[in-house]
Amino acid sequence: METALQIKNSQGNIRGKNDKIDSIRIAEYAYTFREKIMLWTPKREVIQRLAALATNRDRIINVKKSLLVPINEGIGYVLKDIQKETEKHFAGTLKALEDGLEKIEKAIMEVIKSDQELCRLFGIVTSVQGVGPITAIGIIVTTNEFKDINDAKKYACYAGIAPFVKESGIFKGKARVSTMANKSIKTLLHMASLSAVRVNEDLKNYYQRKTQEEKKNKMSVLNAVRNKLIQRVFACVHQNRKYNKIYTT
Repeated sequence: METALQIKNSQGNIRGKNDKIDSIRIAEYAYTFREKIMLWTPKREVIQRLAALATNRDRIINVKKSLLVPINEGIGYVLKDIQKETEKHFAGTLKALEDGLEKIEKAIMEVIKSDQELCRLFGIVTSVQGVGPITAIGIIVTTNEFKDINDAKKYACYAGIAPFVKESGIFKGKARVSTMANKSIKTLLHMASLSAVRVNEDLKNYYQRKTQEEKKNKMSVLNAVRNKLIQRVFACVHQNRKYNKIYTT
């Protein structure tokens, strides 16, 4: 399996497209890179089920947000009777969404507990301070139980956290993160970093030192914290142990 973007970028400047031309380009790509081919192994059924549940959870949350935004925005700006009427119209739907969300989250935990390997990985990943259950599920699913991506640097690149420098001749560009990333995972890791700088003393001190004493940009420091969380998660998984904040060698 290969992403369409990868095939497109390998073609250089191209014009026009139809099914026949696309099939020829795909065949040419496969022939050109035949020596680098790797067999694809599908994810285990339990991981596919977990991924589907996580996706459905995200859909419910997005629908819930789309209903809550107009309700919250109307407070103090519209007549009280109109506001109450709007809340009344959405009350039943919001209640149904809450019930559905609760059922999905319960089903997610049942899937995790039903599989020994999945339960082991979940326990290790969530042991890292700042990484919650939803973030842990996202990491496990996107790495395919750390089989497809087993290197912290590669995952940081995948999540759009690793900075890249663009230089040419005398031009020295500033290191920036790439827009080619899994945006949902990046969002989860961002929320995890915000939690980590509150609950983890090391990361809290690091964040305060960088932002207050060294006057670094807050988002750049949070991006560094995201990277530290990824490094800790992968280190614990490779060593098959839970995170220990008082770890000594």
